[in-house]
Amino acid sequence: MPPARGWRSESLSERRPPRPDGEILDASFFARDTREVARDLLDKVLVREVDGRVLWGRLVEVEAYLGPDDLAAHSRGGRRTARTEVMFGPPGHAYVYFTYGMHWCLNFVTREAGMPQAVLVRALEPGPGVGRCGGPGLLTRALGIDAALNGAALLPPDLYVVDDGAPKRHVYVTARVGVGGTGVWEKRLLRYVVDSPALSRHLRPSARRGR
Repeated sequence: MPPARGWRSESLSERRPPRPDGEILDASFFARDTREVARDLLDKVLVREVDGRVLWGRLVEVEAYLGPDDLAAHSRGGRRTARTEVMFGPPGHAYVYFTYGMHWCLNFVTREAGMPQAVLVRALEPGPGVGRCGGPGLLTRALGIDAALNGAALLPPDLYVVDDGAPKRHVYVTARVGVGGTGVWEKRLLRYVVDSPALSRHLRPSARRGR
């Protein structure tokens, strides 16, 4: 039976929710000083495509991890294991690991190959249809991120970052969360945030006054 007049079939791609408009950040964005990458990621859009859905949120909290010298980094001392191998590879790839026996955490590999540094993604302002993303474990759960994406290039169609031209908010820099026992690295200012209700840990009033 032919379709009714005026009816038009739609392909799967036509039914797929739209991606956020803007420039997709390529490996060259991540192949820079890790602290600069962390700062510049704020207010960009993290996009996850899975099961015909397009999920996204705006980056509002990240942390820089600076490789072998950084006692809070998985690659401290040049440690190279099956888990950390991705960090030693080229920039612009996802480093996904399991922690506390219950959470996946998402990182973006930075710098050149052989320099194992990364940016941990801690919080997003969630887009439509995405649940709470205020914390690394909640974020990966909301976007369906797990070990299957470890080592994946940050490119469509699975996981990528878009610069949609949103206005840049003021960036605050604080000590990282949960890095106790790492000596001077406990107090290093390597957590980058914008003032948002989606943060995993809200800014202290003194941080706001220190603009």
